[in-house]
Amino acid sequence: MTKEIENRIPRLYETEEIETDEKVVQVKFFGANGWTWYGVEYDPEDKLFFGLVDGFEREWGYFSLNELEEVNRQYPFPMIERDLYFEPTKIKDLNL
Repeated sequence: MTKEIENRIPRLYETEEIETDEKVVQVKFFGANGWTWYGVEYDPEDKLFFGLVDGFEREWGYFSLNELEEVNRQYPFPMIERDLYFEPTKIKDLNL
């Protein structure tokens, strides 16, 4: 997570009034397990995201940057990475 993304991403609950398909994903993480995490809102103090998680199911919810980082500390190589080439994209334009 870069400072640029942290400064750009809306804080938790700031996009509540925006329709789901119009919400903008600001950051994308992907895992070796095939899961993808799309961050729409973020609380930098708690390192907590709200966004779309595409795993066993595709669902909206909260996920923790600390937990994603903890997974990586358990292995000799990163299991979860931030998509370095991802540009902010509306949910409706993700082609899910």
